[in-house]
Amino acid sequence: MEFKINKSATEAQIQVVFDEMLKLNKVEFDGANKLKIGLGDQIPNDKTVQKLAITLAKTANQFNLKALFLPMLEVENFVEIVTQAIANNDYQIQKIELETPEENTLQTVVFEQGEQASIDKALAIASGMALTRRLGDLPSNVCTPTYLAETAQNMAQEFNLACQVLEESDMSKLGMGSLLSVSKGSIEPPKLISLSYQGNDSAQPIVLVGKGVTFDSGGISLKSGASMDEMKYDMCGAASVLGTMHAVAEMKLKVNLTIVVPTVENMPAHNASKPGDVVKSMSGQTIEILNTDAEGRLILCDALTYVAKFNPAVVIDVATLTGAVIVALGKHHSGMMVNDQDLADDLIKAGKNSMDTVWQLPLDEEFNELFKSNFADMANSSGCREAGSSVAGSFLAKFTKDYCWAHLDIAGTAWVSGAKKGATGRPVPLLTQYILDSV
Repeated sequence: MEFKINKSATEAQIQVVFDEMLKLNKVEFDGANKLKIGLGDQIPNDKTVQKLAITLAKTANQFNLKALFLPMLEVENFVEIVTQAIANNDYQIQKIELETPEENTLQTVVFEQGEQASIDKALAIASGMALTRRLGDLPSNVCTPTYLAETAQNMAQEFNLACQVLEESDMSKLGMGSLLSVSKGSIEPPKLISLSYQGNDSAQPIVLVGKGVTFDSGGISLKSGASMDEMKYDMCGAASVLGTMHAVAEMKLKVNLTIVVPTVENMPAHNASKPGDVVKSMSGQTIEILNTDAEGRLILCDALTYVAKFNPAVVIDVATLTGAVIVALGKHHSGMMVNDQDLADDLIKAGKNSMDTVWQLPLDEEFNELFKSNFADMANSSGCREAGSSVAGSFLAKFTKDYCWAHLDIAGTAWVSGAKKGATGRPVPLLTQYILDSV
């Protein structure tokens, strides 16, 4: 789809009119050259414009319209919001081994005025979101740890990035006993993927770590059958950091960015980890595995130890980590925990500006009491229902004392369930905006 800036509409383009006399999202099309989208009595803002853009895209395809000419609304970043919303709406889930779905009829969007840079930014973010959504929506028999590694390698070739993929033997030599304790029940080999973009010769890199559990059965602590199919989305942290890298590389930002993806499949088997097992992490700290379904923190802790080698400016890990964050925040905000308040403030600001919001949760010392162990330095689970998200974040904090760190729990925001089941592409807009703000 093409987005352009042009001060005059051609006859082939349908002129859009934002009409205050119509109710919000009401649509009228005269069948010739005018499409009315109602604003009602609401003052236009970011969210209103985003909803209008989605309505606009759906209406254009409903009436088989190929080109639209849009007037401006007095909303900051209007061109960017509309471009990203329409481009993101263009994404379609592709059914495996079937023909590619038909493309939407809308091919061209022309703005009355604006900056091409806003269009380019929005399209880069939308393309990163599309990659994230595609990876999330793939079935787990396709999107394996090996598939994620191949995706990273292909991206490295496309954008001239540095890529390294560590195999099980490499991780064993590094002492990643915690990560490997999760993967050993599966026939799918684990991978530790790193992908680096160099846009600034001297700056310390921003490092993003994405949880990549390509299917989470719960292991020996087996999940219930209801909605277990959605556990293919347990790699959306990995998908989102890959999508963010795609957006940053496409924009050629003057920043250094490294992403690290620990990726495994968590399955029950005769050789799978059992509740009560004790493993040693790369950091040297020992962990008693009380719950094999608390596996995300087991792979992330070794990855968070590993990333210190990059001398990071900041580290942000992204993970579908706890169901507790959905209870706390629903599907609206991603949960955030940090060891640096300035980083928290920057992420909150980026979330508001990108409409991909986060909500800060506490990391008090008292939470450490909940995962004490008689048999190891710590347990991987508290064994109780209280403060599940903060307990998980506090566990990860034990491995991040040497750098500035934030943890994003995206279990509530990475995908939607029900009739509209599918990956959302979040938090690619948040992460990309944070990186843009840091340039």
